[in-house]
Amino acid sequence: MRRDRPLLAIGLWILLSLATLFPIYWLFVVSVKPAVDLFTTPSLFLDTVYWDNYAKVLTNETLRRYMMNSIIISTGNAVLVTTLAFMACYALSRYDLGGKENIFFWTITNRMAPAAVFLLPFFLLFTQVFTIGEWKLYDTRIGMILLYCTFNLPFAIWTLRPTIEGIPKELDEAATVDGSSTWQVIAEVIFPLARPGLAVTLILTWVFAWNEFLLAATLTSFNARTITTGLSEYVTTTGTEWGTMASIAIITLIPALVIFAVVQRHIVAGLTFGAVKE
Repeated sequence: MRRDRPLLAIGLWILLSLATLFPIYWLFVVSVKPAVDLFTTPSLFLDTVYWDNYAKVLTNETLRRYMMNSIIISTGNAVLVTTLAFMACYALSRYDLGGKENIFFWTITNRMAPAAVFLLPFFLLFTQVFTIGEWKLYDTRIGMILLYCTFNLPFAIWTLRPTIEGIPKELDEAATVDGSSTWQVIAEVIFPLARPGLAVTLILTWVFAWNEFLLAATLTSFNARTITTGLSEYVTTTGTEWGTMASIAIITLIPALVIFAVVQRHIVAGLTFGAVKE
């Protein structure tokens, strides 16, 4: 029985890997098939590769604009959210604030409600309230960056909390005794030790902003429209361009996969930081 356990574990790992990777493989198969072949007998294997779907996407100026919007909005939101969450976690973990646990719980409640609940309030805020002359937050990159803070900031605070609390307060006190100011303690002591947790928070919030569809589809029209909302433009009354949609989906997967591959070591370290305490 003991000898069979490694084989059983390997078999389960292979099955789980296949179940996870098969949808991505099938998405790629659809993306490199012409429209005529998609409605014939489906095949798991490729006889020929049809790259015109990717050429159509990469040469489309509108889709390139959507991709740039996604990159700017996701990166701007991730940096802003991670910075605010880092400062909030430092303050809540280092200062004896009354009702600290209640504050932590209140922040996560903003994440509990579905995004659809906020559609109407945010639409009215973006189009009616936050206006200066003809300028509105609606259909602007800065508006989407600030909007995603509503959902990503609570998550970032709870993700970073174990990391900051896992750093001994004695290090702060020692640095203060040596003459360091609060900002020097944050920059030279807390920040270097919290980098794994910060990397996890940055990447996860980036992915959440990158994948978001509902709010982006409602609160943008063209100038700040993201690549995920571009998929809906290929569902028309005359039919659905499955090959083009699949190629866009594959392209949107690439940045996230590259980032995860580059910072995988920091992600593993950040998720386990502070999990074990003496």
